[in-house]
Amino acid sequence: MEWAMSLLVNHPEVLKKAREEIDSHVGQDRLVDELDLSNLHYLHAIISKTFRLFPAAPLLVPHMPLEDYTIGGYYVPRGSILLVNAWSIHRDPEVWMDDPTSFKPERFEGRKCFEWERGSEKPVDLREGKGTTMPKLEPLEVMCKARPIMKQGYSLSKNSARGKPTMDLRPKRPGKFSLG
Repeated sequence: MEWAMSLLVNHPEVLKKAREEIDSHVGQDRLVDELDLSNLHYLHAIISKTFRLFPAAPLLVPHMPLEDYTIGGYYVPRGSILLVNAWSIHRDPEVWMDDPTSFKPERFEGRKCFEWERGSEKPVDLREGKGTTMPKLEPLEVMCKARPIMKQGYSLSKNSARGKPTMDLRPKRPGKFSLG
């Protein structure tokens, strides 16, 4: 989620297009519902593109061939442990010919509760930190403004510890609450 938000606030034109898609298919008088997802193709493209650029882990689960195998011209004997570098494949110019590291959700096209923007004009840092889960080197800091429908059903308040706006996701009205 943090990678997706970082990419979106660095590419306001993509965020605007996603917002327009949600407004067109869902409107502003209710939240996105699970049934809406099949109509939100651009949002799916954004998610796919984010996972391509920033996979949850750089290496896939190790594989072990049950028989001798040749892959990419390399001989792999039976019983070998094969590690697949998904991060590298997703940045391979042979596969992603048109600027493999760029954020272009349109590549995935065909197959919203908040308004987000950067806290400054400076692009969000997209450097990766150390670890097997590909964390961001610098934490994401963005400004979030609830869409009108969120204000109707939830409480907005200031966090007394940090003085920053927070959202209480407990419904204002008691009763059954469901996200989907």
